[in-house]
Amino acid sequence: MSVQGLRHARKPLDTTVLMNRGGESLSSEIEDISATGVRLRRPHGWDGESGQLWVLDMLFEAGLHINVEATVARITHGHVCFAYARIPEDKQVPLWNLLGGHADRLEPWDDMAMSA
Repeated sequence: MSVQGLRHARKPLDTTVLMNRGGESLSSEIEDISATGVRLRRPHGWDGESGQLWVLDMLFEAGLHINVEATVARITHGHVCFAYARIPEDKQVPLWNLLGGHADRLEPWDDMAMSA
């Protein structure tokens, strides 16, 4: 069954992210980011599960470094999607500035299209 609706607009990106949980550390690439979460390429050796809390250290151009706590919201063959659980206060404005107009915009979404 397909669920259609609206979600926060995604901004396509191609940048590095370091993922940490307990003693586990992986690196990946961001495919897109929004005001509520981020979609990563599924890293080699990924064995995480939905609902787990991870710390994501996102590294952007011009030395911008944004770290957030995020919960695994969706796992597909090629992607891991996270929902922000906590954005440190000093990282909120840099994140909104990075998102630009994407932060306040909604876009149509179909969950069946995201399951591939």
